[in-house]
Amino acid sequence: MTDKVYGKEKWIQGLEGLKNDYKIYVPVKDGDFHAFMPMSEGKAPDFDYDNTRMSPKAVMYPESERLFEYSLDDADPEANILKESPKDFSPRAIVGIRPCDAHGFQIVNRNFDNPEYRDPWWVRRFGSTTLVGLGCNRPCSTCFCTAVGGGPFHEEWLDALMVDLGDRYLVKGLTDKGEGFLAKMTGGTPADEGAYKEAEALAEEASQKIVSSPPTDRLKDQKTTDLFNAPFWEEVAFGCLNCGTCTYLCPTCWCFDIQDEVFGKQGDRIRNWDSCMFPLFTLHGSGHNPRDQKFQRVRQRFMHKLKYYVDKYENGVQCSGCGRCVRYCPVNIDIRDICERMNNFESA
Repeated sequence: MTDKVYGKEKWIQGLEGLKNDYKIYVPVKDGDFHAFMPMSEGKAPDFDYDNTRMSPKAVMYPESERLFEYSLDDADPEANILKESPKDFSPRAIVGIRPCDAHGFQIVNRNFDNPEYRDPWWVRRFGSTTLVGLGCNRPCSTCFCTAVGGGPFHEEWLDALMVDLGDRYLVKGLTDKGEGFLAKMTGGTPADEGAYKEAEALAEEASQKIVSSPPTDRLKDQKTTDLFNAPFWEEVAFGCLNCGTCTYLCPTCWCFDIQDEVFGKQGDRIRNWDSCMFPLFTLHGSGHNPRDQKFQRVRQRFMHKLKYYVDKYENGVQCSGCGRCVRYCPVNIDIRDICERMNNFESA
C-alpha cells in the first residue's frame, strides 16, 4: 500500500489538482461550526477541527432529493408518467472524514444495500465515493467510538487515512480506491519510520482520552418485550422536546418520507429526511397514531438503535459513538446512559 507524507500546504495543493477527477468535499469553518462542503474558491479546507456539527451523510444521502418528475398537462403525450430525475453519480471524495462517520456510512449501508432491499441511488453514490479519513487527535468528551467497535484512528471503513503530525500529514492508502486517489496526488514523499512512530504515539494517546464506555454486551440477550415495557422510558423522555436534533445530526439515522410537490402542471416526487421523534412520523391516514405519546417516540429511537438493529443485523449497535446527540441535545438526554440502562436491565 502507498503511504506518503505531505506538507500541509502541499496536501491542499494536491487536492486542488484533483478537482477534474473527483468532486471533493472537505471540512470548512462555517460560522461557529464546521461542515463538509465542496472544495471551491472561498471555502478553504480546515482540517484542524474537532468534529463537524452535521455528519457528511448528506453527501451520499441528501437531506432532500428529487427522485422523479412528471407532467400533469393532458396535452403532453407523456403526461402522468414518472421519469427519474437527473442525478450525479460521478466520482467524489470526502477528505478529512472522521473514522466514526465512516463507520456511520457502513451502518447505513446495511440498511440500503442488503439481500432484501437495494436503494439504487445510495448504492451508486456509495460505490463512487472515496473516504479519506482524518485521525482524531483530540476526541471530544462525549465521544465513545471505542465502545462500539471503532476508534479515533480506526482504519476498517476508510479508503485512506490522514494523520496530523503537526506540520505535515502521514497519509496511508488502505484500499484500491484509496490507492487510486493517492496515485493522482502530487507533492508527497514516501513515509519513513519516524512518521509511523509519531502516528502510533498519537493513536495511543487519543484512545486513552476516550473515557466513556457504555456497555453493549447484554443487549442481544435482553428480551425485547422486557425492554419495551421497562419502567424507565417515562423518566428518559420527560425532558424531551421532540425537536429531532438527535436524529438529524446522527450519521446512522436513515428514516425518510416521500412527498409529491406540484406547481402548475409540473410535479416532483421528493425524498426528505424524517425523524421518529416527530409526532407526525407514524400518523396514519385514518388519523390514528400508534406513537402519539412522547415517551413512545423516545423509546422507539433507542429501541431501534440499541435493540432492533442489534437483533436484525447481529453486527453491533446502530451507533458509531460520535457523540453528536449527546453534545447538542438541548435537554441533555444521553444515549450512553440509556444504553447502560438497557444493557443492564433486570426484569422483575
